[in-house]
Amino acid sequence: MSLDPNFANRTIWTGDNLDILRGLNSNCVDLIYLDPPFNSNRNYAAPVGSKAAGAAFKDTWTLSDLDVAWMGLIADEQPAVYRVIETAGLTHGKGMQSYLCMMAVRLLEMKRVLKESGSVYLHCDSTASHYLKLLMDAVFGSGQFQNHVTWRRTTAHSDSVRYGSNADHLLYYTNGEQWTWNPQYQDYDEKYKARFRRKDPDGRLWSDDNITAKGLSGGGYEYEYKGVSSLWRVPLKTMERLDAEGRLHFTSKGGIRLKRYLDEMQGRAVQALWDDIDAINSQARERTGYPTQKPIALLERIIKASSNEGDVVLDPFAGCATACVAAESLGRKWIGIDLSPKAVELVRLRLAESMGGLFHDRLVTSRSDIPKRTDIDAPIHYRQNKHVLFGQQEGQCNGCKMEFPFKVLEVDHVLPRSRGGTDHLDNLQLLCSHCNRTKGDRPQEYLINELSKMRSAGRFVQNE
Repeated sequence: MSLDPNFANRTIWTGDNLDILRGLNSNCVDLIYLDPPFNSNRNYAAPVGSKAAGAAFKDTWTLSDLDVAWMGLIADEQPAVYRVIETAGLTHGKGMQSYLCMMAVRLLEMKRVLKESGSVYLHCDSTASHYLKLLMDAVFGSGQFQNHVTWRRTTAHSDSVRYGSNADHLLYYTNGEQWTWNPQYQDYDEKYKARFRRKDPDGRLWSDDNITAKGLSGGGYEYEYKGVSSLWRVPLKTMERLDAEGRLHFTSKGGIRLKRYLDEMQGRAVQALWDDIDAINSQARERTGYPTQKPIALLERIIKASSNEGDVVLDPFAGCATACVAAESLGRKWIGIDLSPKAVELVRLRLAESMGGLFHDRLVTSRSDIPKRTDIDAPIHYRQNKHVLFGQQEGQCNGCKMEFPFKVLEVDHVLPRSRGGTDHLDNLQLLCSHCNRTKGDRPQEYLINELSKMRSAGRFVQNE
C-alpha cells in the first residue's frame, strides 16, 4: 500500500541520509537511484574554479565504534544481512565489513520507504559489487533481483598489469511482485541500418520481409492474392490493407514481400550491456567538476524505464544532483539527500541552466532538519507506556539487561526525537538511570557500544 509522502517535491536535504531516511514515511517512493561511495580507498575533491568546487568526500572505511553497534543490532534483527557482512569481514577485511555495515542500515530504510511497485538501482564498480549483490539479496530478497546492468563508461582503458577497468555496474531490484517497467530502445548500429537500402520516391528507407507462413508454427491463411497463391501469415483483409497503404513489394520473380520502414521501427531493445552512453568528458556542457558525476543520459534511461510521470524519485547520495535534474526534465517528482550543502547549490544551478528564465530558485526546497513521519497514528504521551514496556522487558533495562524495580526504570526513545524518532511504542524502551545518562540524546546503537567498551575495560558500574 502506497502512502502520502511527508515531504515536498523538489526537496534537497543536507545531512546524514540515515537520519533523514528514518524520518520519511513508508511506501511513498517509486524509484530509488543511489550512487554511494565505492569503498575505493581514494579521496575525491572537485577542482578549484569548477561549478562543484568545495565538494569533497573520503571513500575509505574503517570499523568505527558506531559500525560495531550497528553490527549488533543487525545481528539481532537481520540475520541474513549480518552473515553477508560478517563473511565480507573474513574474506576481504574490516574495511569492507565497515563499508557494508554502513550500506546495510541505509538499504533497510530504503526498502521501507519504497513502494511495493517500486524499483531500486544501486550504482557501483567491481570493488564491492559482488558483496553488494549479496547484501541486496539479503535486504530485498534474491527473488527481487531483476538484472545486473553493465555500463561501459569508456571504450578503452590502459592498464599494464591487468585487463582495463572501463565499466560500472547497476544492481537492479524491485520491491514487490508487480513493478513499473517501460521498455527502452536504442538506435540500431550502422551494420543493421545498412540492410535498409531500398528507397521510396519520398526518400523513406525500407527493407523487405517475408509474409508467407512457411515454417510458421500453427499454420497460416491459404488464398490467392493478385495471382500469387500461398500460405500467408495474415488474413486477406490485412493483405488488402497493406497493399492499399503501399506496404507490399511485388518482386520480379512473381512473389510478394512486406516493406519494413526504418523510421517506423522503435530501435534495438536495451539489454544488460549499456555501451551507447559515454562518460562525461572535459568539454561536456553538463560537466560540473564533481569528482564522480554521471551523465544525465544514464539517469534518464533508468528513470524512463522504471517510473512514470508524476512518480517520486529519491537519490539518497545526491552528489551533484544528476538524478534530480533528470527527474525534473522527465516530469517526475524528486527528493535528494547529501552530506554536502554543495548539492543544493548544484541542483539549483543545473536546473536554472536547463530550464532557462522559467526557473526560479524558490522551486527547490533546502532542508537540514529531520522529517517527522506522518504515516502512523498519533501516539499517546510516551510516558504512559511505562507499564506496557515493563511487562515486555520483564523488568529489565534494555541497555545493561539488569533487573530493576518499576519506579527506577525510565522511559526513553530508541531513536531520539531529534533524529526523527517518534513517541510510538515500537520506538520506546525502559532504561536504568545509568544507561539513560550514558545514551543521552543519541541512538540506541551508541549506548550498546558504550556499554560494551565499559565491560571490556572492567569499569561497568551497576545501579544500586
